[in-house]
Amino acid sequence: MEQIQRLRPEGLVHSPAFSHVAVVPPGATTIYVGGQNSVDADGTLVGADDVAAQAARALENAGVALAAAGATFADVVQWTVLFVDGVDLAAAYGAIAPVLASEEPPLVLGARVAGLGVPGALIEVSAVAAVVR
Repeated sequence: MEQIQRLRPEGLVHSPAFSHVAVVPPGATTIYVGGQNSVDADGTLVGADDVAAQAARALENAGVALAAAGATFADVVQWTVLFVDGVDLAAAYGAIAPVLASEEPPLVLGARVAGLGVPGALIEVSAVAAVVR
C-alpha cells in the first residue's frame, strides 16, 4: 500500500515542524476540515485572552472533526493556522508544536490576520488530511 510522501528537499530549510511538499497517492480519501477555533460544543469561547489555551482547544476541535471522518493528526497533509495580529506567536506555536512536529511533519501555512469570525478568537486552524485505505 502506498503512503503519503512528505518531502523536505535539499536546498530548502529543514524543520521538524513542517515539510515543503506532500504527495498523496491515488485512491486516498481526502478530508477537509474547516476553520476550527477555541469554542466549546455550546459555542462558548474557551481561553479568553490566552492564545496558548485557544490554540490547544482549536487543535482539540480539529481532532474531533478529523476523527468524525476516520482520520487522525498523523493523516494531516496541510495545516493552515491564522493568528490575530499581535498575539504571542511563540506561545501559540508552543501549544501546537507537539502536534505538528514529527519525523514526517505536514505542510503548514501560517498567517497573521486582522481578526476572525468569532469575537475574541485569537487563532483558527484548518486542515487537509488524506487517508490511504
